[in-house]
Amino acid sequence: MADRMDPLPVFCFKVSIAIGNASATEVFFKSVGGIKSESEVVEYKAAGVNGATYKLIGGTKWSNIVLKRGFTDATGGDTLMNWRKAWTGDGGTRARATVTITQLKNDLKTVGKTWQVVDCFPVKWELSELDAAKNEVAIETLELAHHGISELKQ
Repeated sequence: MADRMDPLPVFCFKVSIAIGNASATEVFFKSVGGIKSESEVVEYKAAGVNGATYKLIGGTKWSNIVLKRGFTDATGGDTLMNWRKAWTGDGGTRARATVTITQLKNDLKTVGKTWQVVDCFPVKWELSELDAAKNEVAIETLELAHHGISELKQ
């Protein structure tokens, strides 16, 4: 009998970020979005063929990675903010990062899927709306542009 292949849950994942030559640091996020690619479709009409339009593969586009987490005043959160500031011209070195996203199984073992996002740099930082009428956690959002995603073999 074959091994049972249960779907992987979306709530079990971990993210590691290695900025520049620094060693990777595991950072906790509420959600990770943008793990996708899309190929352009180029339509081509051949001369003399009136009844058909051919569809050819074009370039591949990668969506930006969107990382969300609860906003804290902890010192460790400054690393990502300082990295963003460096890319806005507020000082610091403009270093690109490698981000590793690992989807885990229910038992939190790293035997799920792992993706490596290469040459990342921050293009957007946002803090959720501050509203005295709400009883919610403030969410920090960091958006990363990159040069592609590859699936790592386990």
